[in-house]
Amino acid sequence: MTGRLTGKVALITGGAGGCGLAASELFAAEGAKVGILDLPGSDGEAAARRLRDNGCQAIFAPADVSDAEQVRTAVKTVEETLGLITVLMNHAGILAAAPFLETSEEQWDKIMAVNVKSMFLVTKAVLPGMLAAGGGSVICTSSISAIAGTPMEVLYCTSKGACHMFARALAVEFRDRNIRSNAICPGFIATAHGLREIDLLKQHGVDVSENAIAAAQGRLCKPEEVAKAALFLASDDASFVNGAHLFADNGYTAI
Repeated sequence: MTGRLTGKVALITGGAGGCGLAASELFAAEGAKVGILDLPGSDGEAAARRLRDNGCQAIFAPADVSDAEQVRTAVKTVEETLGLITVLMNHAGILAAAPFLETSEEQWDKIMAVNVKSMFLVTKAVLPGMLAAGGGSVICTSSISAIAGTPMEVLYCTSKGACHMFARALAVEFRDRNIRSNAICPGFIATAHGLREIDLLKQHGVDVSENAIAAAQGRLCKPEEVAKAALFLASDDASFVNGAHLFADNGYTAI
């Protein structure tokens, strides 16, 4: 590794599994001190322990990202232990796949709370320290679903569309205060979360067969490929990349 994040403190929400875990591991390997924010019942403590066993500085800060008080406590814990956060990856998210007319208000509220409200809560808790540290990078995990509608995913697509503009508007407001904000937009991913999405869509008659995915994006995206895109945005290599939507979809949205 080249130490591209040496001297930085990174907080990754949803950092205990899938692409979030891949980012936690890669950021730590590249020199960052890493705070993993995930649900209390997640594998976050085990993930942080593995990083420490490998000589990295890492802690687990348990929290429900849709709960303001839990978020504030988790961010404070990371700051007091590792220092002011200079890289924030808003990765935590859930999915929903069902016919629109069969979805409930409760399902709407839940996906918007976890996928959208969480970005607001975590970023608002982190930004004062990031500004005090002199600046930093905010990375929001969006999706191809922010611009490519999928049957049975009206709720999910709407939440990712909000993620798109959250990242972009934040970039405009804080550009002159040395804060960069960008979004990563993966295609279908080979994680437990991604495979569950494919299974749910199949149950509702959407063609997400191996052949269909191959035609759209060649193959499933690997979690480490999303993490590497996030690493670029987190690093000083992306010093003039701000308000961007980086698609890690192998041409899915270019067709």
